[in-house]
Amino acid sequence: MAALSMLVYIEECIYIYRKVLTPKKTAINWVNGAAPVIATMSCLGMWIPKATMFTDMTSGSYFAIVVYKFLIMMVEECGGDEEFLKRCGKNTLRISTGPCCCCCPCLPRVAITRVHRGHTGGTHRRTLFLLKLGSFQFALLKTVFSILSIILWTNENFDVANMEITGAAIWINPFVGILTIIALWPVAIMFMHLRPVLSSLRIIPKYAMYQLVLVLSQLQSAIINILAMNGTIACAPPYSSQARGYLMSQQLLILEMFIITLVNRLMYRRHYDPLPLIDPHEDDNDQNTKILQSESGDNIL
Repeated sequence: MAALSMLVYIEECIYIYRKVLTPKKTAINWVNGAAPVIATMSCLGMWIPKATMFTDMTSGSYFAIVVYKFLIMMVEECGGDEEFLKRCGKNTLRISTGPCCCCCPCLPRVAITRVHRGHTGGTHRRTLFLLKLGSFQFALLKTVFSILSIILWTNENFDVANMEITGAAIWINPFVGILTIIALWPVAIMFMHLRPVLSSLRIIPKYAMYQLVLVLSQLQSAIINILAMNGTIACAPPYSSQARGYLMSQQLLILEMFIITLVNRLMYRRHYDPLPLIDPHEDDNDQNTKILQSESGDNIL
């Protein structure tokens, strides 16, 4: 199943590179590769148990890049930064979304563009830049912390099962978790804003598959590993409880990522038509509608 997932992904990459323009095709291929890469790394970790540290870190680093690329893909589906700002620049963003602020509906809406004019008269799109930066930091720092963890592991200073205050894992893993939450927030904000615009491009099922990969590769694996470390998963010689937990997690991921790869193929391997052009009179029509509504209200009074 891992081999088939990779073959399906390679065929899909060839199709997208032929049919889709840059830079959209790069973002699509990155997002599409999450499931087959995780399946392949899980397969390698299952057959070579001593390489589990390397395969897990590779999968985690790749998915960190996917989080950033999914945000870029949504912007590119609108036609790029400039086209996105033309379509949505006059609107506001609702920032009271998960995973950070879903319990804070009172938060104010934020303008998409904050224009700062300098001596040259140029503009700086601050909000869009901050959204991209919020996801990009995870792609960068997750890779850095993965390399650091591997270096410490080779020196026997990093052990996931070591929860003592002097251990490296108790400091690195929670910090990476905070970075993950911060990175997922801009993607959720952008998705909530572009969901009506990109509904014809199946953005809702694409986002659902992206979230499913996140839950299965991060949350499911963490739960199984915690159960294994606590001895809840019984040992079966020659496998210890922790080894059985890793084996169970990797077997489940191979099956789940294979199914997600097939579903993603149905959604991404298609003819990519541009979004309909913006009606230049749309704002005028909306303004006239508001004026007529206010006049009718005055007449009634």
